[in-house]
Amino acid sequence: MTEARYQSPLGLRYASTAMQELWGEPYRAALWRRLWLALMETQRELGLAIPERAIEELRAHQDDTDLAAVAEYEHRFRHDVMAHIHHLGDQAPAARPFIHLGATSAYVTDNADLMVIREALRLTLGRIAALLRALGDLASRFADLPCLGYTHFQPAQLTTVGKRATLWAQDFALDAEELCHRIESVRFLGCKGTTGTQASFLELFRGEHEKVQELDRRVSARMGFDRVFPVSGQTYPRKTDSTVLDALSGIAQSASKMAADLRLLQHEGELLEPFESDQIGSSAMAYKRNPMQAERITGLARFLISLQQNTAQTAAAQWLERTLDDSANRRIVLPEAFLAADAILIVARNIVTSLEVREPVIARNVSAQMPFMATERWLMLGVAAGGDRQELHEVIRQLSLAAAEAVGRGRPNELLNRLASHPAFARIPAERLAAELDPARYVGRAPQQVGEFLIGHLKPLLERASGLAVSAPPEEVQV
Repeated sequence: MTEARYQSPLGLRYASTAMQELWGEPYRAALWRRLWLALMETQRELGLAIPERAIEELRAHQDDTDLAAVAEYEHRFRHDVMAHIHHLGDQAPAARPFIHLGATSAYVTDNADLMVIREALRLTLGRIAALLRALGDLASRFADLPCLGYTHFQPAQLTTVGKRATLWAQDFALDAEELCHRIESVRFLGCKGTTGTQASFLELFRGEHEKVQELDRRVSARMGFDRVFPVSGQTYPRKTDSTVLDALSGIAQSASKMAADLRLLQHEGELLEPFESDQIGSSAMAYKRNPMQAERITGLARFLISLQQNTAQTAAAQWLERTLDDSANRRIVLPEAFLAADAILIVARNIVTSLEVREPVIARNVSAQMPFMATERWLMLGVAAGGDRQELHEVIRQLSLAAAEAVGRGRPNELLNRLASHPAFARIPAERLAAELDPARYVGRAPQQVGEFLIGHLKPLLERASGLAVSAPPEEVQV
């Protein structure tokens, strides 16, 4: 049966199952229960009179939340955390008196958010690492293949297809470095209480500050964190969300740049994104092969980049120890941002791994511009043969403009022939002039730069990322 209500296209069409499950209610509910268990176990260890039966019942109900029952409680109480507490108390009656003892809602909501964010960052890093490996393969295969370089989208000095892929990879490598930093820097909120003073916990432990400190440390360690915010209000600093969105926005920027390049090069016929045998490019123009995947990246990236400003505004707008104007906003922005980044990286990897490199077209485009690229070398040859540099420059200028005008009207580039027959270059054999048209002589260190980047930078980065990332299976790109 088709769902009658609106569903986010990011979940319905684009993002992976793995990323969606991280932000799903069942996973969040399980985290909340693990947080309540960690709190209760640690409070008991530190001397609170909590019976073992309460702990046992809580352990037995870590993964069996009935979300329908929770929804009934929330409809009644208008409070999501209390709805979960009452439902868990129904399932674990011995634990009911001790669930959430001394805590405020942010204990479960914020700590769970930080856990989800860290796992989502790790999954995103796995996606970007897979893309970087694909870009590395592309760069390596075509490190020596000359192609036109462009400045202002006008033909410029030559580069190589592999070097261009390396530029894309370098952008994503910067993003991967930022993700590694963010993953390593995620702090836990811990047990801070209603305004962050830990007053409720201090009262529970009868004024023993050391036990309150130990509670904070042990609970955080139980949940897999060795770094805790030393101070807080009721919530963790919303600046954290903003820095996370900085990293995700960076991914969108890199992907959008690469997608724009691919769209331009598909227009030139040099690089074409994958196109399935039964794929339809246009409902009206049956012959069309549009770069729709690159265009999808552009659209999703624009959305994701816009969300960074949202989290920055939320961080800036918080009042004193706590306001709730962040709540509804964060429920939308954080999941959608990660789902958008996930979708972008899935599509980007699909394009790169199946990219069609049309070498004859690339060679043809190079050949059409090659005589103009050679003019400086021809000038040097003329000077070496005894000519006047300024006079030769003027000859080349006039002949180049005439040749360019002819090329602009669809005729072949005859600059070499025009130059070889001009009296100013009569001393230079035509074959010597023609030898300067070898494209490989015009790519500089581009092939070496590719190798240096892949070995000296990308390889150690991927090794670092492998210890932090979560690898997800490749997802099929949906139309």
